[in-house]
Amino acid sequence: MIIGIDASRANLDHKTGVEWYSYYLIRWLAKVDSKNSYILYTDKPLVGGLLDLKNEQYFEEDDKNFNEIKYDEKNFQIVESPFGNFKAKVLKWPFRLFWTQGRLSLEMLLKRPDVLFIPANILPLIHPKKSIATIHDLGFETATSFYDNEEIPFKSLKKVMSFFIKLLTLNRYCANKLEYVRWATRFTYRNATKIITVSEFSKNEIIKFYKKNIEKIKVIYNGYNKLLYQVIDDKKRIENVKNKYGIEGEYILYVGRIEKKKNITTLIEAFAVYCKRYEESDLKLVLVGIAGFGYDEIMYLIAEHDIIDQVIISGWIPEQNLPELFNGAKIFIFPSMYEGFGIPLLQAMACGVPVLASDIPPTVEIVNDAALLINPKSSLSIFEGIEVLVNNQELREKFIKKGFEVIKNFSWKKCAQETLKEINNL
Repeated sequence: MIIGIDASRANLDHKTGVEWYSYYLIRWLAKVDSKNSYILYTDKPLVGGLLDLKNEQYFEEDDKNFNEIKYDEKNFQIVESPFGNFKAKVLKWPFRLFWTQGRLSLEMLLKRPDVLFIPANILPLIHPKKSIATIHDLGFETATSFYDNEEIPFKSLKKVMSFFIKLLTLNRYCANKLEYVRWATRFTYRNATKIITVSEFSKNEIIKFYKKNIEKIKVIYNGYNKLLYQVIDDKKRIENVKNKYGIEGEYILYVGRIEKKKNITTLIEAFAVYCKRYEESDLKLVLVGIAGFGYDEIMYLIAEHDIIDQVIISGWIPEQNLPELFNGAKIFIFPSMYEGFGIPLLQAMACGVPVLASDIPPTVEIVNDAALLINPKSSLSIFEGIEVLVNNQELREKFIKKGFEVIKNFSWKKCAQETLKEINNL
């Protein structure tokens, strides 16, 4: 059987949750499946860890041939894999937008695989009869205020594309980002043979909004990189990475998009209270991730509370440096207002860091009782959580111990095996 996978997100330079999910799922499918053949569809040549699926780890500094792109006689990009059953097809597209609906649909029309797997919520308009997609969450339906609702930037084709979108969707949707995601996800749910989602919470959200065909939904939990995220005893190694990003002393760590949905504004307010209450403390707040919707408001709050010197915003950091930052943290905080899963929770627990997290359903589902839970809507609750977890060593050790037990239930290998089972059963 030939399985096609949309690898365009996995191939992005600055990956976040959905992109890491795509990346690691591809790498582990290559390790657990010797029977099927795979075509990785991409909008530009694959690079890095997607070029060599045999290696356990793959970082730029480890290989002088990193990003060396080769093609076979049929113009497929060569991908090294444990069983030699992976190759890539670069589908060039002259436009910045709509590669999935345009170029991938064209490929499905001309030469479709037996099964198409889309590790996100946007199935191409034209697709094989057997198609499987992952809907990670429905935040854009249930928490719309946390999402960017700007118009899609068509530039000179704005009026034409706006007309086309309204015509295509029978005037139900407009040409803005939120509307497009909403339409694409509903189309995906209706047309995919199987829907994977990443938590029972997300499954319940999907059932609540889409109601029909609920039997085709399968929950498969995300994983984490067990070889990378571990306890590090080498203090010098931790300090070297901290110094690389200008971090000194003790700090609270957050990893994820710096955006409204992640509730960073309330976190800033809570941390400002901590700084005022403990003026003698040199505790820092380190925010790791790319800027998202609401970033300007976050920066304004930091300045307004006069804690510029106490907050470090590193931007996106390569994954190979994250374990040291987790290990060096006093606590890891995840105050999100809405999630489908929350991969950084697993990474933190694997590194032996006590976790302070929102008491929202998906977080509780993942961490169980291995984290101190706070009300994300209350800056006071977040402040009190920080205060308790920073100062109570016995409680810290309790959550660290429980965290090690929780992460035994999650792995990318398990995620890939369960996904492969669903693909084979289509």
